[in-house]
Amino acid sequence: MIAVNNVVAGYTRDVDILRGISIIAKQLEIVTILGPNGCGKSTLLKTVAGFLHPREGTITLDEKNIGQVPVFKKVRKHDIGFVPQTDNVFGSLSVWENLVLGGQFMQEHDKKQRLDELCIAYPVLKRKLRARASSLSGGERQILSLARALMPRPRFLLLDEPSAGLSPKMLGEVFNAIVELRNTERIGVLMVEQNATEALRISDRTYVLSMGQVALEGKASELLESDEMRRLYLGGRPH
Repeated sequence: MIAVNNVVAGYTRDVDILRGISIIAKQLEIVTILGPNGCGKSTLLKTVAGFLHPREGTITLDEKNIGQVPVFKKVRKHDIGFVPQTDNVFGSLSVWENLVLGGQFMQEHDKKQRLDELCIAYPVLKRKLRARASSLSGGERQILSLARALMPRPRFLLLDEPSAGLSPKMLGEVFNAIVELRNTERIGVLMVEQNATEALRISDRTYVLSMGQVALEGKASELLESDEMRRLYLGGRPH
């Protein structure tokens, strides 16, 4: 379980983007962070990932404090994968080379076995294994970025707006792939997303942020019907 407890963080010394935020993401859950632009969603994910360190509060993984652990150590030693919103594949490299980079710290035999597993799980990648990543569609690139992050077999996957730039058709495919990888890989997913409706459809629990704090939390299925959710984020009127 990842637990964020009363975390304060920001990019400059005198400006706090996160102001005492607390969330929990359990193993096998898909947990989504929603909220308007500037509310602190991506900052929260980057702090959990290790790009930023909390000024106050703690981030724990199975009760071990990892708040000050840099991102590369979280990937290598703490089984946390991270997929950024942009620049999440190397366009000049092939699909195969992208996957190999995702497993660069793995033993060769384990790496080969993992490549085979992911090619079976994602046939679209197997078909285009030697193609440059830049030739893939937006949805295919997103699936490649997910597969690359899965190479070292993380226990938790952090996703920063996986729907960004996708067509409506690709949107559904990528969100379905997230559900499938949770089920097959038996991992937890913590996801920041702008597309509230699609995110709520596949999530177990959701937090809605406002001004760097949690304004609303609950089961995704219940929040989808919540008047408070509409008021805070979806922009609709209460029933």
